Amino acid sequence: MPKTVDAPALQQQLEYLLGPVLSARRSAAPLAQAIATLDLARQAFVLHWIEVIDRSNYELAYRFAAAAPAALEVLDETAARAWLLEALDRYDREGLHSASSLLQDHAAFGTAVDHAVACNFEECAGVLRLFVRGLGGRTLQVEAGPRVSTDTDTLFLPARIAPMPSKNENFNIFKGLSTLLWAQNRFGSHHHDLASACAAYPEPGHAADLLMHLEMLRLTPRIAALVPGVARLLENWHGNPDPRCLRLQQPGATTCDSLVLLEQLYGRLEPPRLPWRIHLHTQASARREARVERERGELAALLAQLLESQRGPGAGEDDDAGRFSIDHHRGAGDGTNYTLRLDGQPLQAPPAVGERIESLLQDLGEIPDDYLQAQAGPDGNAADTAGTAPQEGSRGFHYDEWDCQRRHYRRSWCTLREIEIKPGNSAFVDATLARYRPQIEGLKRSFEVLRGEDRRLRRQHHGDDLDLDAVIDARIGVRNGQEMPERLFTRRQKAERDLAALFMVDMSGSTKGWINEAEREALVMLCEALEVLGDRYAIYGFSGVTRQRCEIYPIKRFSEAYNTAVRARIAGITPRDYTRMGAAIRHLCTLLSAVDARTRLLVTLSDGKPDDYSDHYRGEYGIEDTRQALLEAHHAGIRPFCITIDHEARDYLPHLYGPVSWTLVDQVEKLPLKVAEIYRRLTG
Repeated sequence: MPKTVDAPALQQQLEYLLGPVLSARRSAAPLAQAIATLDLARQAFVLHWIEVIDRSNYELAYRFAAAAPAALEVLDETAARAWLLEALDRYDREGLHSASSLLQDHAAFGTAVDHAVACNFEECAGVLRLFVRGLGGRTLQVEAGPRVSTDTDTLFLPARIAPMPSKNENFNIFKGLSTLLWAQNRFGSHHHDLASACAAYPEPGHAADLLMHLEMLRLTPRIAALVPGVARLLENWHGNPDPRCLRLQQPGATTCDSLVLLEQLYGRLEPPRLPWRIHLHTQASARREARVERERGELAALLAQLLESQRGPGAGEDDDAGRFSIDHHRGAGDGTNYTLRLDGQPLQAPPAVGERIESLLQDLGEIPDDYLQAQAGPDGNAADTAGTAPQEGSRGFHYDEWDCQRRHYRRSWCTLREIEIKPGNSAFVDATLARYRPQIEGLKRSFEVLRGEDRRLRRQHHGDDLDLDAVIDARIGVRNGQEMPERLFTRRQKAERDLAALFMVDMSGSTKGWINEAEREALVMLCEALEVLGDRYAIYGFSGVTRQRCEIYPIKRFSEAYNTAVRARIAGITPRDYTRMGAAIRHLCTLLSAVDARTRLLVTLSDGKPDDYSDHYRGEYGIEDTRQALLEAHHAGIRPFCITIDHEARDYLPHLYGPVSWTLVDQVEKLPLKVAEIYRRLTG
């Protein structure tokens, strides 16, 4: 085996890999000569990553090849990989110029980051997300970003942190920043447009730094009531507060106090210089306003549904009855608590109502009376407007995508939007109900048995009947000189179901014809059966074309009843574009994770493998991205399962879902009869 690859052989490989950007003035020969000076392992490293970068940009691959020999003289392989992945992240986020600048400045990168003690976001992202979720409040995403900030939906953290001498200390900085950004959302920092407030000062950046310091002082006591260890870390960051700022640490301090002090102390107080800077996100105010408007409508619809369940149809038409109100009261360190009342009487808020109230309280501090007016949807059904999704053209949701060649996520690579389905002809649903009436009745009976299932507990202290086996054993024991035991009874215990299921329906172009009709019939039969069972469930379609147009189609949200609007959406399901599954799985798992249930099930109904015509998604890339999204679902406590009609499924579904978490329905015409039965077996 040769010790190294010589320059002529390297030149031949480089000409093949970099051919599109080579010319008479730009030869592969100098690159080959430089790479030839490296040992075999580093040569293999360079050639592998040139091939990977080719998938993104040939020019970037060329610039990496030019920079790599010098970089590998000062960076070990771990540091070199981090340097390269940071460059690829910059390319995805900011373009070729920014990525090339980092490739050329490898020495500064190596100096800035001590890789033996650095903590990378990738390494601790899962722990940080669980930590933030455990803090409570509205569900927030946690992602790496160019600036430490929050847009009130997502906490953005650095890709890596390394100012401290140990990895654990650097991880604690991640925890401190996560908690501080979470507290800004939880305790009212964004009740005001902070970016606009700072823009009024001669140096807005300096004003923002001072305001973030003041908010840290205000939030530290709140954080101390929940996570004292993190609060001690923040105290080290901000030091002993200036006496003029002590009022911020009083229990009733608000962001208004911070803004007043900003005006008084601007130019008179310097915030401490930390190795990182907390920024104000320019979209925070817009995101908050859009969310408040959406959730106000959702709450009104859900309250109408709640009122109808409490009073019956027509409730609330009398102006003297059916009025909701909220008593606000402060919790110890945990934001604003509340009591929901109906006509002055305390009322237990259902989970969907409670989620909207708590989110609005987080955004507004208190809920105005006009937000508590029950209002049904356009067709008179209370649930129809609940959870209204962003329309086409509105802001998208951004999701990472796993690049199996890089072994690294492409940050915020996919843009996903929720698109409303145009209602279809209700005659389709009526025809399906008539065609499958005997089968639907059979499914309902089997689901009724499942719903009413009891467990018989044996050898109990007390119960409904004697446990014959226990009595016989006790009698034998007494004859042998043993004491009579007390556990001689049986007792029946109701088996409570605490389950939420989300059905993810393939709406790619390949589902046209009989497949589309079979999918729609299957969903009608499924909904009819699930209404008997009483499980919480939602149905979403998915399709899209390219990473910029990943699309989700709400058919039935968790907050909606199975009604005429949902039936019309099922009838309106039509084939669309391609099957880019990773972003769809990540989005739907986010929705499913927000449902409070002991068991969460994600069921995919599909006719083929992940596919898209662009961005190299077809083939291994798409398979591995989908597999990574499913692994993320597992880590979030969600159980994925796939029902497919693709006869080639055995070639890829065991790799995606595991050997037992998928099933093949070998004939399309059997699909409507199988889906509900498979669900019954999964959850029985």
